[in-house]
Amino acid sequence: MSDTPRLGLPLLQAAQAQKHVTVNEALVRLDGLAQLSLISISLSLPPTLASDGDCYGVAVGGVNDWAGQDGDIAIYSNGGWVFATPMAGWNAWVEDTATKVIHDDSDWVAGVAAMSPNGAAMIHQVVEEDHVIGVGATSIVPNVLPASAIIYGITGRVLTPLGGALTGWRLGVSGSDDRYGSGLGLSAGSWVRGLTSAPLTYYASTDLILTSEGADFVDGQVRLAIHFAQLTLPSN
Repeated sequence: MSDTPRLGLPLLQAAQAQKHVTVNEALVRLDGLAQLSLISISLSLPPTLASDGDCYGVAVGGVNDWAGQDGDIAIYSNGGWVFATPMAGWNAWVEDTATKVIHDDSDWVAGVAAMSPNGAAMIHQVVEEDHVIGVGATSIVPNVLPASAIIYGITGRVLTPLGGALTGWRLGVSGSDDRYGSGLGLSAGSWVRGLTSAPLTYYASTDLILTSEGADFVDGQVRLAIHFAQLTLPSN
């Protein structure tokens, strides 16, 4: 056996020369894979600038130094890349999406709370949207509620003050424009925490609607976070 079975750490061989090279490669892999944090799992082209210890999940179609490494973990070390193949059950943090992922022996899956032996999963996610408000009585955030999702609620912050003669605003959907709150604050830092009274499923992508109170919107920006669950299918 030349590598360890789980992390693929290279082992020293009897009477091996240059033992420090093997030991150092093993330490680089261990340093990258323990408490695994991946800068991204969506890149197939290696970054032009990288620092020792940077880790990526290689996306499908890896090219240049990542050619032939689709799905592997690329660890930058000493001017080049060291690769490791993830196994089912490995956990990682993806930095560019601020998402916890688990490997199902085929791909990284985000937000897994539970998974069956054949890959059916209960997924919990939070998606953020920074929305700039234009002039008018309403402001629409298009298709931000995902299809086939159980929506637990919406939270948010006012990033820049909502100007004009407003007395407040409401947050909801078509047919229920205050489902997630009314009389909401206008100043920067004001917040909304709107819980769906009973978890509600949206079967198609759905708009969120901001509705002004007292006068029309003039300007402002809000950050909205959608808290939801989805069910994934078992494999064939």
